[in-house]
Amino acid sequence: MSSMRARLGRHDPDPQRMRCATARKSRTAERGYTLVELLVVLAILGMLAVIATPQVLHYLAGAKVSTAKTEVESIASALDLFKLDVGRYPTSQEGLAALLAAPASVESWNGPYVKRQANLIDPWGHVFNYASPGRHGEFDLFSYGPQNGEASGDPVIANW
Repeated sequence: MSSMRARLGRHDPDPQRMRCATARKSRTAERGYTLVELLVVLAILGMLAVIATPQVLHYLAGAKVSTAKTEVESIASALDLFKLDVGRYPTSQEGLAALLAAPASVESWNGPYVKRQANLIDPWGHVFNYASPGRHGEFDLFSYGPQNGEASGDPVIANW
């Protein structure tokens, strides 16, 4: 019978050889990644970061501008409520602080008109600029954006 198997190309597998082959496979699987493989993966991740970072920064800059526009509209609404109660907008000297605490000369103040001091700060960390009377209307409310709050050009966000 064994001669027949040998003729047909079949033979009984040697159990000792099977154990050695299995041990070799498991040792190969346990080796892990080579340094070259890790460097290739790191290079790919670095390239993805270089490509994606400018897009994310552009998106964040646009989000800050949108947020500032929304905040200007919200503060303008609070200023309108102040005018309904008091009969005038806060003066430039009273500023936006009049939306949080009643100015000394105001009797019919019914605020606060904004919840927190942080609501009066633009997304770049600067206090919104306010002037009453304004050059563009009854009041001007604006932000210079990321320009450190300095009047170095036209405002980025404004209520006019």
